[in-house]
Amino acid sequence: MAVIPVALGGRSYDVHIGSGLLDRVATTAGALLRKRRVPVVADAQAWAHHGARLEHSLGQAGREVALYRVPPGEGAKSWGGLARLTDWLLTEGVERGDHVLALGGGVVGDLAGFACAILKRGCGFVQLPTTLLAQVDSSVGGKTAINTGAGKNLIGAFHQPALVLADLDTLATLPGRELRAGYAEVLKYGVLGDRGFFDWLWDKAPAVLALQSDALEQAVATSIAAKARIVAEDERETTGARALLNLGHTFGHALEAETGFSARLLHGESVALGMVLAARFSARRGLITGSDAGQITAAVEAAGLPAEIAALGLACDGASLVKHMRHDKKMDAGALPFVLLRGIGAAFLAHDVELADVTAFLDEQLCTQ
Repeated sequence: MAVIPVALGGRSYDVHIGSGLLDRVATTAGALLRKRRVPVVADAQAWAHHGARLEHSLGQAGREVALYRVPPGEGAKSWGGLARLTDWLLTEGVERGDHVLALGGGVVGDLAGFACAILKRGCGFVQLPTTLLAQVDSSVGGKTAINTGAGKNLIGAFHQPALVLADLDTLATLPGRELRAGYAEVLKYGVLGDRGFFDWLWDKAPAVLALQSDALEQAVATSIAAKARIVAEDERETTGARALLNLGHTFGHALEAETGFSARLLHGESVALGMVLAARFSARRGLITGSDAGQITAAVEAAGLPAEIAALGLACDGASLVKHMRHDKKMDAGALPFVLLRGIGAAFLAHDVELADVTAFLDEQLCTQ
């Protein structure tokens, strides 16, 4: 098992990575659980797979579960979903000193985390991520949010968890497509800041995706350690360091919006394709070589992830995708910064990108067969 600290002064916490962590929740998180009845906010599918383990662990310590099931999908991250959850937490008598357990993927972590951020001006929560994407990305760093008609994650707050328990055993229940989507975020850490990790993944990707324990734990721990360093340096994304974690997301979110945030394109798939587009756009601007862009494309394709925008069959043009980008929460004084590359493992924040150039580039990519 690995333990990665997220160093944030009085808001610091640990991320535990390993097998069997759900079976030890009552021990590991016991100091945070003040009452016999423990509020658990769980994705309905995650609860079906893993709820018995969590319930048994808590039961062994003389505690019982107060369960709130969240339906799968981004639709749960809505004003209505937030209202229903906060009303339930209030009915359960959750107090500021209590901690809510969030079991599931990024949707549950975001929704439960935001509810805990605003409930009585803030109560605690523990992340129990059950997807690879949530384990290496959304469960760490304190970003919580819901979606609105204007876009994804536009209403939210920074609210750090008190503890993260990433049980690798939960990944065995994931469909292959979801596992590959989560792997996109693992690959992202190599592309944006660690050429050695990128090269390691080139060799070990099959083992990681086959859930071989040693390779999987190293991949997850390396990813979380990278995110923890960046979050500790720039918790609220004010210096530009944390913005590097958005590699692939500006292009990716536009593609998600165009596909209606649906199962047609999973978030991790959009990030993978967004990284390819960021690499090709960087090459177009003479920042990296075509060879580097090709290696990133090949790494994405080798993991079974989408690497060609034209293959999505979108009925839109570059201007339509750029219109989605204009709603990006990173817009600042009418300008949108882009995470681009000077090489594999060398991402930077570019503030001089003209959206007209992005439009022309996307038109080219949409026409590529």
